[in-house]
Amino acid sequence: RRNLEIYSPLRENIGGNTLLDVLDETYTPMGSRLIRIWLSQPLQTCEAINDRLALVAELAKDGQLRENIRQILNQVSDLERLISKIATGRANGRDLNSLKNSLGVIPPLTKLINASKAAKLKKLYKKISALPELIDVIERSIIENPPLTITEGGLIKKSYNSELDELTEIAHHGKEWLAELQETERKRTGISTLKINYNKVFGYYIEVSKIHTEKIPGDYLRKQTLVNAERYITPDLKDKEEKILGAEEKIKALEYRLFQEVRNIISLQTETIQANSRLIAMLDVIAGLAEVACKNNYVRPQMNSTQVLEIANGRHPVVEHFMKPGEEFVANDVFLDPESEQIWIITGPNMAGKSTFLRQVGLIVFMAQIGSFVPADKAKIGVVDRIFTRVGASDNLASGESTFLVEMN
Repeated sequence: RRNLEIYSPLRENIGGNTLLDVLDETYTPMGSRLIRIWLSQPLQTCEAINDRLALVAELAKDGQLRENIRQILNQVSDLERLISKIATGRANGRDLNSLKNSLGVIPPLTKLINASKAAKLKKLYKKISALPELIDVIERSIIENPPLTITEGGLIKKSYNSELDELTEIAHHGKEWLAELQETERKRTGISTLKINYNKVFGYYIEVSKIHTEKIPGDYLRKQTLVNAERYITPDLKDKEEKILGAEEKIKALEYRLFQEVRNIISLQTETIQANSRLIAMLDVIAGLAEVACKNNYVRPQMNSTQVLEIANGRHPVVEHFMKPGEEFVANDVFLDPESEQIWIITGPNMAGKSTFLRQVGLIVFMAQIGSFVPADKAKIGVVDRIFTRVGASDNLASGESTFLVEMN
């Protein structure tokens, strides 16, 4: 892995010149992680390799389908991380909206695939689930731009919960409600001087002059007697008082509880969302590999169960990719089999391309067995279980510096 510079260059201070940099055209965080996994775990059976190559081939063949898929994938957030945060109770309102928006791309994605001629993609993506009920719950409950905190309120939409709507109305319009109640009670009792007031001792109360005591309804409960007036409360007023005075705290507590309920509803679909995430990650990597193949003129390798290795006009994918304008890579053939040509000895002067040639053969075989197209005109590859590469003490092939040149410098 180190000598083939799959993840990192041999010279750590030189960044960007690796196979991963060439092949990683993914758009989603899940896809970016998956291609690293594929690079660390090449496939070892013809069937598995050819199944993956067939998927890449379908998207390499249909450029418009590939481009449309990649545009949709560019809108997807990190589903794996989001559902992990939700399932462990660490997600906030913005995470839920990100999940909703990411799940929302599934219907147009499946519609696009189903309308195409990509038979293998169609078969694979029948398993993906749009979870419309989940999207609906989040859409109805969480506001568009919720705060980062989930305990201070301000994240649940109006009309989602009647109790919350009532508390919000009271908190925002408590004085207006009291004025309306005062007017209602004046009409009901016929006492035009009836007042609703507040103090810290009694809270809200209805005050009526003593000359009107005969008009007091039966549901009025005497609270205090003054020289010229009587103070009353009613069950309705007491109920509203509690709601007004505790509305803000109750709103915060209720919103937090409602948010937890929504989060728990989502958690019940953890496995389905994780499965969706894996399928989206795979589609992202496949589309990326197809994009790389088309950009760089790669071909589909012919995988077989023999021990024959035949490559026509093979090229080093990394050196070729990072060549300067005007430079041209000199392609090379290779043919190896157990019967007639088991070993090649490569000789030549400094900068003849010995190290490059040796590595490009290893990289072409490696790329084929992760399911990628390869830089060659034709490649017939018998599946291998190991690749050994040890080239020089140090070099910088991508920048055109050989082992000898680096050592002399």
